[in-house]
Amino acid sequence: MASGFALSGLTWTSAGALALEPLHRPGKSRLRLSLAAYSFRDFFNHRDPERRLSLIEFVDYCADHNCDGTELTSYYFPKELTDEFLTSLKRHAHLRGVDISGTAVGNNFARPDGPELRAEIEAVKGWIDRAALLGAPHIRVFAGNPQGIDKETAKRQCTRALEECGDYAAGKGVWLGLENHGGIVAQVADLLDIVKGVQSPWVGINLDTGNFYSDRSPYDEMADLAPYAVNVQLKVALNLRGTGRQPTDLQRVVRLLRNANYQGYVALEYEEKDPWAEIPGWLARMQEAFRAE
Repeated sequence: MASGFALSGLTWTSAGALALEPLHRPGKSRLRLSLAAYSFRDFFNHRDPERRLSLIEFVDYCADHNCDGTELTSYYFPKELTDEFLTSLKRHAHLRGVDISGTAVGNNFARPDGPELRAEIEAVKGWIDRAALLGAPHIRVFAGNPQGIDKETAKRQCTRALEECGDYAAGKGVWLGLENHGGIVAQVADLLDIVKGVQSPWVGINLDTGNFYSDRSPYDEMADLAPYAVNVQLKVALNLRGTGRQPTDLQRVVRLLRNANYQGYVALEYEEKDPWAEIPGWLARMQEAFRAE
């Protein structure tokens, strides 16, 4: 007889605490194409008005390149952000036939108790409200770098902050995906420690294929994280120990996502040179790979 029971990806352990298990997804793997606004990061605030890109124009770009979704990074929203702007953006995306697949915030939960940590938590809650208004199902969040505390304390602080934000997100129907993004989660084991320790069915992993730093194969580490992924960001290159930076093996990434029965968005997050020239080809290759596997 099993020692616990599962509910929405959570399992009651024999000690009575909740622990995140690999997410149960019935049916077959389904991969949907999105594009992260961060891919055009140099153009949203470009000093030349003729080259400056707006979020509306980015939504149009995603639609024109046959994306299912558009990932709207929070950094590029107006500083004076209104509900009217958010609803107009949501309306435009619907008219163009693309989902707002998610947004992404830059936070640091690796702080001691105090006003700075409280500000980080409240900022994430603010973006949960905005994501809900946009109809976005997911927010990418960070763990951060320790600020005046040791790593293990920082991991506990991050876990507590994610639990609070996860409770808030549950009321809005928004997932929080903790990204493998250096700092206290540079190692996959530490990321899994935190996510498995968060007692919320609305917290998972934002799997970034380009952010692996150990001596292991990055593809093996992706496979470790994929069962907990609620969003995936695909980089076109990754770092391989001993061989340096190499092009991403797209088919291999697709296979490991399929093996984990991942169902959801895979957002291209392009960080190389010349996005205008290179992104269309990568989107086309991703579409072909999704159909072929």
